[in-house]
Amino acid sequence: MRGPKHGGANEEAFRIQSRYKSADEAEADVRTRVERKEIVIGFGHPVYTISDPRNEVIKRVAKKLSEENGNMLMFDIADRLESVMWDLKKMFPNLDWFSAVSYNQMGVPTEMFTPLFVISRVTGWGAHVMEQRADGKIIRPSANYVGPENLTWVPIEKR
Repeated sequence: MRGPKHGGANEEAFRIQSRYKSADEAEADVRTRVERKEIVIGFGHPVYTISDPRNEVIKRVAKKLSEENGNMLMFDIADRLESVMWDLKKMFPNLDWFSAVSYNQMGVPTEMFTPLFVISRVTGWGAHVMEQRADGKIIRPSANYVGPENLTWVPIEKR
């Protein structure tokens, strides 16, 4: 859960997005980098091969936070680079790409991006350890959801 390719990818995505002053500048630079065969962190996924289903959700969150803060620059850069990477390499953004925008818009310090990402996984990891100890064997659960289907979402202020 560290380094620029796993766990720390959201921090690297932030560094990439924040080095530009405009979406046009970002596009020109990334086109050059792709031409030089550089890797652009925040795109592609070893498991999700067609798209990252989490991206649709986090992108909406990033846009909403950016609009609420009246600061669309980083979102616009991330959005433009999403299009550029698809056009050039048929690569889609993973969760880290727009998480960087979201965390930044929420005021989360960059060095806390990875710990925040890890915190969201701790409950699942703990449950797996408890299962393994109870059964006396190491398992690789498939994590198939077996809960209720088609529940209506209720906004938090109405719960």
